[in-house]
Amino acid sequence: MGKRLQDKVAIIVGAGSVGPGWGNGKATAVLFAREGAKVFAVDMNREAALETKNIINNEGGACEIFNADVTDSKQVAAMVDACLAAFGKIDILHNNVGIVVAKGIAELDEKTWDKVMNVNLKSQFLTCKYVLPHMERQGGGAIINISSIGSVRYLGYPCSPYMASKAAITALTVDIAMEYAGKNIRANSILPGLMNTPMIQEPLKAHYAGGDIDKMIDKRNAICPTGKMGTGWDVAHAALFLASDEAQYITGTELVVDGGIIRRFSAG
Repeated sequence: MGKRLQDKVAIIVGAGSVGPGWGNGKATAVLFAREGAKVFAVDMNREAALETKNIINNEGGACEIFNADVTDSKQVAAMVDACLAAFGKIDILHNNVGIVVAKGIAELDEKTWDKVMNVNLKSQFLTCKYVLPHMERQGGGAIINISSIGSVRYLGYPCSPYMASKAAITALTVDIAMEYAGKNIRANSILPGLMNTPMIQEPLKAHYAGGDIDKMIDKRNAICPTGKMGTGWDVAHAALFLASDEAQYITGTELVVDGGIIRRFSAG
C-alpha cells in the first residue's frame, strides 16, 4: 500500500505518554511518521514529547516538538504558528489529550469539573479554532478527535465530567464536519472502549480489586467480549485510516474501537 500519509503534516496533540508504554497519542505519532507524515508532536510534558520525537527520528522520520498547555488560547495559537514555521502547512489535526476523574457527582468540586472540561473539551475547541482557517486556505484537511464510548454508554464507575466532556466532543466534531464539508475538510471522532494504556492506571485503580493494578487489568480484560482490552495501537490504526485519503468520503462519523463492548452494554 505504501506510505499512506506521504508528505502530509500532522499535528498530534498529546503526543507524549503519561507513563511507561504506549498511549494513544504516542502510538499515533509514531505510526503517522512511519506512514510518511511529518509529525508536529505537542505535549504539556516536554520530556514525554521528546521521547516520541526520538523514536520517530531514530526510525528516520521527521518530527518536531512543541511544549504547550492546549487549554490556553495563546499557547494554541503559538503552536499553530510554530508548526507552519517548521513544515509550512497542516494537513491533519489529531486531538488526543484527556483526563478522567472517577468520582460521583456529589463528591466533585467545581474546580475539578472545570479542569476536566477544559482539558478534554476546551482544548479540542481551541486547536480546531486555530487550525481550521489554515486548512481552509490550503484547500483541505482532516481532523480526528478522540472521544470515548463513555460519550454514549455508562462505563461502570462514576465519572460524570469525563462522560459529559466526551459527549460534547462527539457533538463538536459533527458540527465541524457539517460546517466544513463543502471545503474539503473532514472531521471524525474515535470512540475507544476499555483500553490498556498508561492513562488508566492511577485514576481507575481504586475502583478495581482494591487498587491492585494487575487485578484491575485482569478484570477489565474479562469485561471485554474479546477477552482483552485494546491498546494505543488500536486507536492509532483507526486514526491512520481516518487521516488517510482512503477515508476521503467519511466525515461527521464516530468510529468505535472497543472490541465490541458497546454492544454488550447495549444489551444490558
